[in-house]
Amino acid sequence: MLARPERKNRQNVDKQGPGIHHGINKSRTAPRSQEIPDAARADTASILIHAAAGTHLKRNGPAIKDAPMRTGTDTVLDFITQFDLSRSDAAVVRQARRCLLDGLGALLAGCQTPLAALSARLAVAHLPETPKERCTLLAGGTASLLGAAFANGFASNALDVEHGYRPTQGRPGACLLPVLLALAETAPSPVSGASLLEALVVGYEVAIRAGLLRNTDDHNVFTSGAWASLGAAAAGGRLLRLPRAVLRQALGATDYHSPLGLILRGVQTPCMAKDGVGWGAFTAMSSLLLAREGFTAPEPLFSEAADPDMNGLGRDFHFLHLYFKPFCCCRWTHAAVAGALALARKYDLAPGDIDRIRVYTFSHAAALSRDHPGDTEQAQYNLTYPVAVALADGCVSGVQVLPPRLAAPEVLALQDKVEVEVREDFEREFPARTLAEVILEARGRTYASGPLEPPWEAEDSPSDAELHEKFLRLTTPLCGEAEAQRLAGCAWRAESLEDARQLLPRPRP
Repeated sequence: MLARPERKNRQNVDKQGPGIHHGINKSRTAPRSQEIPDAARADTASILIHAAAGTHLKRNGPAIKDAPMRTGTDTVLDFITQFDLSRSDAAVVRQARRCLLDGLGALLAGCQTPLAALSARLAVAHLPETPKERCTLLAGGTASLLGAAFANGFASNALDVEHGYRPTQGRPGACLLPVLLALAETAPSPVSGASLLEALVVGYEVAIRAGLLRNTDDHNVFTSGAWASLGAAAAGGRLLRLPRAVLRQALGATDYHSPLGLILRGVQTPCMAKDGVGWGAFTAMSSLLLAREGFTAPEPLFSEAADPDMNGLGRDFHFLHLYFKPFCCCRWTHAAVAGALALARKYDLAPGDIDRIRVYTFSHAAALSRDHPGDTEQAQYNLTYPVAVALADGCVSGVQVLPPRLAAPEVLALQDKVEVEVREDFEREFPARTLAEVILEARGRTYASGPLEPPWEAEDSPSDAELHEKFLRLTTPLCGEAEAQRLAGCAWRAESLEDARQLLPRPRP
């Protein structure tokens, strides 16, 4: 396995000031310099002007033309246009299939939510299909390319169950399938599954680099839509085989227009805005279409990277180190949910046996809502409800965070027994680790989980069989068992599909 890029804890980040973090320039402005004499300042300005023009000065002779300085954007464009999945390690191909399966499952399952229905209605009404663009909205209906990216983008994040990348504190793949499936569906000739899988890997790797650039301040973390959108633009550009110059403009436009929401605002007020994925996918798709028509944009943020190699882009595949999510709720709660489930199973505790539930965790998790949820967003961005419904039902899947389960008296009674406390040792580990400990008091005894990581972290990745079971659990209520099995089979053998549209669900009879 490749080593994950290190991310310092937030206590250490502050000590570094506005310098370099993850090999990336954290500040757009130079630090204040000491006073410079006027003559030296003028000479320095002249040098900078010539440097910007690609020349350097020779004191007593003509200027000599230098080769243009290579930037991170050049590396990204090389990767988008030159990556060849057939020459990649087996681990890369396997992870691409796993991500396709998991992302498709999250997208399909999210179509059961009010958010997916709302965004699909809006797309049908205001971003309708055209004679050349008839894209499937997985929550129902058809729309244009922009409409499909928008509506399916919101659906993909609607149940908060897709995989993520710890150093970026978000979901690099969330915007990808809403863009790629729409482009494949409207292509003039069939797009092979191998081409889609190849574009998917491009999208993950570019999105992760964008996330490392965007999210360098652990106190102000941008939503996934703010940076995963660049991965979607890269993946879509690869699938469309856009020229290099057009790709540059598409990446620049996506970077410039992406939604810059702060994730803590959505966490503090659970709502449909969530992780900005719908707007991120829409921005990526619109930027691709604009750039293809000649739209120009500023340089993408990759050009500001202190490391033009972009953390080994094309050699070190960071998406091999994703975490996956077994539960439909905020990742910050997963260790607590897993701890409660483990204790109940180990000691055969029924919900009626439990008198008190104590959760020790870090402050961001403790700040999540503890109120009885009124909708699915309030259930997902909640600490005490997922713990309670997990103890009642043995899992936290789509059913558990949707009506009518949200109002079940036996679940809410358990939720009222949950107490939350911040532990300083867990706080020091965040955001590199999201730890919790659960203590249950039941039948006159006390049961402690001990400190726990969330399940399915990168170092404890789920098996293919576990991801397959998760996919069926999420999608069978929407598609039926036979269709869910067919879709899973298509994902597992994606590189052999002649037409990527086989990944779209067929209408139920």
